[in-house]
Amino acid sequence: MARSDLIIDLVKAGVRGDGAGLRATAEAIAADERAKRHTGVADRITKALETSPAQGSMAVNGARPRVRDGSGGILRKEARRRLADLYLDDAVLASVTELIEEQRRADVLRAHGMEPRHRVLLVGPPGNGKTSLAEALAYEMALPLFAVRYDAVVTSYLGETAQRLKRLFDYVRTEPCVLFFDEFDAIGKERGDIHETGEIKRLVTTLLLQLDDLPSYCVIIGATNHSELLDKAAWRRFELRLSIDRPQADGMIAYFADRLKGFDSPGYSAKRLWECVQPTSYSEAEDFFLDLRRRSILCMSEKTIRSLIDDRVKAWHERRNNLGEEENHDGPPTPQMD
Repeated sequence: MARSDLIIDLVKAGVRGDGAGLRATAEAIAADERAKRHTGVADRITKALETSPAQGSMAVNGARPRVRDGSGGILRKEARRRLADLYLDDAVLASVTELIEEQRRADVLRAHGMEPRHRVLLVGPPGNGKTSLAEALAYEMALPLFAVRYDAVVTSYLGETAQRLKRLFDYVRTEPCVLFFDEFDAIGKERGDIHETGEIKRLVTTLLLQLDDLPSYCVIIGATNHSELLDKAAWRRFELRLSIDRPQADGMIAYFADRLKGFDSPGYSAKRLWECVQPTSYSEAEDFFLDLRRRSILCMSEKTIRSLIDDRVKAWHERRNNLGEEENHDGPPTPQMD
């Protein structure tokens, strides 16, 4: 929305005595100023919004004065991972590309009375890139990444968790950002579960209200390994629901091919090394190559890359066997020169 429109909306809300509308518009102006690096102005607007009822007019008709912000519940990260660094299914890549375009061209949509999508749920087994995708989206949108710290939000005191969650959302509204909830099912559980406490039900209700009230310049991303545990209403709040499944053979081979480019004369093709390592996720594959890179640095010229890879493949399978992950497995395939 253009700045002039925001100012007009601010005046209208003030004339009507609409405290909630006044606050929402002021938060949008603060976010716009912060995006332009006018942090001084943004901070002054935020401070004015925190004025207590006895101190000023922001207390009218439902305004929500804040005692303290929710920044303690957030870990701010600088996004470094690009979308091009990920190995995504074509359908997932197409969906997130559309989301990025909508956020980048939000002004065009708003000029036609539309808002960009900004609520995304990532579902899938661990280790296959949900967290990496959240970081890549923040990078491509040029937004800060805010990861929620549950240890600073969830408490055993009755009602306190819901209050902390509200403060957290109040904090992020003042700045365009990507807000990332890993293990989203921890706070978005099904309210109909008879085994859950009333505190969880209050927390989910608060969460739903905050999701509805979150402006579209704040992109919220939830990630879960257990979508079946999510509250149905929470599930419906997300405009984009993406399945991040276990990697297919072609994607994993492409990953191995890219990683092998960093080694001279490895003696393995990407497909052959993938068959030897047999990772079940991209996270496992990344662990293998990090291990290989460390050993190659420490060994320097004492071993050839080929012999080093042979050694790492053997060590990889020994660790798996010790953890009981490969029962009834006779060991890794015999490495062969290509």
